[in-house]
Amino acid sequence: MDLKTQIISLLFSFIYGFIIYIVFRYRYKCKKRYRVLFSLLYSLVFSLLYFFFLLLINNGTLHIYFLLLIIFGFLLSHHLSKKIV
Repeated sequence: MDLKTQIISLLFSFIYGFIIYIVFRYRYKCKKRYRVLFSLLYSLVFSLLYFFFLLLINNGTLHIYFLLLIIFGFLLSHHLSKKIV
């Protein structure tokens, strides 16, 4: 994998962490009986979307630092949302 593809994959993973946090916050604003269904669909759809976009970007190669950047993006968006609110 060349450097350009890795940088695009890293940025995608980081931004994906922000998107997951936004949807994660919305999930807890739903009614209680829809949370379980929404959680299952949320997990399935977002994991499939991530791997689909990774397939388009870098032929589906998954590295541990991609997952770490998703977590970092999630935590950073959580920290930023606490500062704003």
